Parts: sequence; C-alpha cells; structure tokens
Amino acid sequence: MPSRHESKLFAYLSYPDAPAALEWMERVGFDVVRRQDAPSGQVVHAEVRPGDAVLMVASNDAKYQRPPLVGRSTGQGLYLLVDDVDAFYRNAVAAGGTSVIAPESTEWGARRARVVDPQGQEWSAGTYEPGAAP
Repeated sequence: MPSRHESKLFAYLSYPDAPAALEWMERVGFDVVRRQDAPSGQVVHAEVRPGDAVLMVASNDAKYQRPPLVGRSTGQGLYLLVDDVDAFYRNAVAAGGTSVIAPESTEWGARRARVVDPQGQEWSAGTYEPGAAP
C-alpha cells in the first residue's frame, strides 16, 4: 500500500445511459481517452480527462438511485477546478445540464457554479483549489 504521500484519488460514476453521459461530458469539454463498450452498447469502462483530472465512467450494472436535488445540492457531487467557471457553466447548460448555481463570486474570493447533468449527477466548478497551501 502506498504511503499517504504517494496516494492519488480517482472518482468513478456509473450512469443508466453512459454513452449519453460521455457525450454530455465531451460537449462540456472533457476528452474521452479510453472507452470499452460491450456488444450490448453499454460502456464497460471509460476514462475522461478534463485537463489533468481523470474520471472513470461506466454503464449502471444495477438500478442505482441518485439523491434528488434539494435546494442547491444533492448532498454529493464532483468538484472541478477550472480557470473559466463561466465557460464551464455555459457549456454544461447548453449541453442539457440544469443550472443550480449560476456563476458567482464567493465571499472567500473564488468563482463558482453548479449544474446537474441530464442524468442527475451534480457537478460544481470553481477557481478555489481544495488542499492548496494558502
């Protein structure tokens, strides 16, 4: 097992319609760098990159439930560090995402926005980098 200084974190998501989810991600600005489809058309494994981040994507293998949007959050989601929050938001909404928080400046000096993709996954984007030295 790697020491805590050698660890990396990678997220994965499954979708009822993973091919459509990957199409949405591409329209938002992600690059699909690996994709393996089953003969049925389901996505067995895919990897997308928005810059240096890597996200793994697959088709659901069960009838998973996503938490509903309550107020301004589903209670869980992905946060993407971006240079241009407004462009991410515009692309995400134009590709069929639902606006949750329009681009705004925060009291802690960052810019942020939040959308829910067409299949209910919450995505936040911002200029604040978690874990970075102040």
